[in-house]
Amino acid sequence: MRAMVMEQIAGPLEVRDVDEPEVLPGGVVIDVVATGLCRSDWHAWAGHDDIALPHVPGHEFAGVIAAVGPGVAKWSVGERVTAPFVEGCGECEWCLAGNAQVCPQQQQPGFTHWGSFAERVAIHAADTNLVAIPDGVTFEAAASLGCRFATAYRALTSRARLAAGEWVTVVGAGGVGLSAVMIAKALGGKVIAVDRNAAALEVATSLGADEVLLADGSDIPAQVHAITAGGAHVAIDAVGSEQTSADAILSLRRRGRHVQIGLLPPVDGHPRVPMARVIAWELDVFGSHGMAAADYPGMLALIEAGRLRPQGLIERVIGLDEAALLLPRFDAAKVAGMTMVDPRR
Repeated sequence: MRAMVMEQIAGPLEVRDVDEPEVLPGGVVIDVVATGLCRSDWHAWAGHDDIALPHVPGHEFAGVIAAVGPGVAKWSVGERVTAPFVEGCGECEWCLAGNAQVCPQQQQPGFTHWGSFAERVAIHAADTNLVAIPDGVTFEAAASLGCRFATAYRALTSRARLAAGEWVTVVGAGGVGLSAVMIAKALGGKVIAVDRNAAALEVATSLGADEVLLADGSDIPAQVHAITAGGAHVAIDAVGSEQTSADAILSLRRRGRHVQIGLLPPVDGHPRVPMARVIAWELDVFGSHGMAAADYPGMLALIEAGRLRPQGLIERVIGLDEAALLLPRFDAAKVAGMTMVDPRR
């Protein structure tokens, strides 16, 4: 099969033929129809994750089951499926409680094993991790759910518990940030979107953001406090840097809730966070690490009903060759929405 291959950390990427993945007991192999290009893939390429070389990145995808391993009870060849980027083992106490996203034995395609920037990808513990794609949902929309959209959904619903009428500051208007804007509006929130890219802020406005702020070096928290008369109830860092995390936390009102979605890699030691404000104002700080397959039905129901439209976040669809050129530059790319990859191109 054709795949995008990493031979070295932060090196050039090559699209070439590699061996097809083996179907494992309890697992399946999926023909990839759509897979998302995400900032997390850039983190793996840059060496911020522990990966074995050579490596095939890619972690949010949708496709058709091509092979089923022994022990799989719920799935058959030919079914349209997607999966969260975290694959739980299906047997531990966290998986059995529906929290596979924090499974200690978790597997992650594109990180712990070869991922979806390929014509096929292998999935472990299929009965725990696969999600059926409803007929009314496209492969591209389903692929967008695996990481960014589902993470934003769970961050706002299960972690921050956003209530209608509350102010939300979303720092970063890329794929996960725009997902958060769309979901927050569907939940009845009032949204302030922040980004350094004016085009991304235009997209945020089109998705319903009540206010947008250009991150041009000005005091973002002060502007949020002025707009909201005291600060946002909820803040999301959808980028993952000391600056964006601090801006999000400092934009909160007293007793506010912050959800850290963007990864904070320890580039220069452990990242600094404004903990003095967290303590003095009794802020809640949450991590959010994807969403288990068990939690997908509620989100899919909103998509089928038309209240959420993840397909509206897709800016472009490209092939593997173009993706191999784009990924090393993705951290600095000014992309207003999601980039999806079709490995068949």
